[in-house]
Amino acid sequence: MKRILITGKNSYIGTSFDTFMKQYQDDYSVDTISVRDDEWKKQDFSMYDAIYHVAGIAHADVGKVSEEQQQLYYKVNRDLTYEVAKKYKEDRKDNFSQFIYMSSIIVYGDNVSIRKKRVITKDTKPNPSNFYGDSKLQAELKIQPLENDNFQVCIIRPPMIYGPKSKGNYPQLRRLALKLPVFPDIPNERSMLFVGNLMIFIKEMIDGKLLTDIYCPQNNEYVRTSYMVKEIANVHEKYVKLFSFMNWSIYLISYVPGKIGKLTNKAFGNLVYEKTWTVSSDGLKETIKKTEGKDNEQKNTNISKS
Repeated sequence: MKRILITGKNSYIGTSFDTFMKQYQDDYSVDTISVRDDEWKKQDFSMYDAIYHVAGIAHADVGKVSEEQQQLYYKVNRDLTYEVAKKYKEDRKDNFSQFIYMSSIIVYGDNVSIRKKRVITKDTKPNPSNFYGDSKLQAELKIQPLENDNFQVCIIRPPMIYGPKSKGNYPQLRRLALKLPVFPDIPNERSMLFVGNLMIFIKEMIDGKLLTDIYCPQNNEYVRTSYMVKEIANVHEKYVKLFSFMNWSIYLISYVPGKIGKLTNKAFGNLVYEKTWTVSSDGLKETIKKTEGKDNEQKNTNISKS
């Protein structure tokens, strides 16, 4: 039996993985801990074959964060990650171990445009746009030297994640889908990842199919924002008419400096990983149905430190 520890007890991804693995409880034992205070330092990590580190502070409005809060991002996202990984390596000694770190596509920067397609390839260098992205990248750089033949360091840089009770951008699109009768049909493309596909990916990684490296998993098809909105509405038997005759006005708005232009580019911008980075998955329609099932009531809250 493999033993797995999830750090980030109340995190969305950690909770999702814990729930997902219950179907394999005859072969896997999964524990979760909080690392909010120093109690975790008393935990014996030597019994775990893998640690899935998802604890951290997620994206905030970077324009409204004090210097003190910015330093907290580094303390949690960078320093805490290293401390957990270092203790795990020391506790395990020479036993084979796997430390899986949940990073983000944000390490490549958050520059997206409605007017130009941005494709991230294996040769694209990380270039964070703000302290949040930099704190994630600095964590990667700090834990990578710990890697050796017995201590595997796996880094995951997922794009936008959606699924039942998901957080972040998806609930905002959901609200629009359930309220608006019409929606602009901008032909953009975004890499996205259904949480169920991520869970399968992590299990395969723990099973030994994927070892030390940087991974950028995504669904096997790019997503157009308008199609996602329409599919969400369809599940709830609501009709959203997509229109393109006013697209020129959306493109003009994207040029407006400040928050309006930024939000427009964020909603309809193009940002994708190259197609070589895909995981087996259902199509958009199937994953939206799984996300919007009647037993999957959406609870829109911000991701917090766990």
